[in-house]
Amino acid sequence: MKIKTSYTEAPKGIAESIENGLIIKDFLPPPEQLIRKQPTQKVTISLTKNSLKFFKKAGKKSHIPYQQLIRKVVEQYSIIYQKY
Repeated sequence: MKIKTSYTEAPKGIAESIENGLIIKDFLPPPEQLIRKQPTQKVTISLTKNSLKFFKKAGKKSHIPYQQLIRKVVEQYSIIYQKY
């Protein structure tokens, strides 16, 4: 379904580009679906207060437990550097 909108105050070139643009359906899943469940092992780790504050804030904003975000960062790091 193509929705047409008229832009009368936009410069001609910009208005034409906007009117002729294609609407692309969002193809990405929401953040909570990007993290797959994997086997885990409990460990004890000490983090700086600043890094823990960052992950808690990011987790709250994205509705993902902060521990899960930390786990994903560590996992991505290990994937990249295990090649060396």
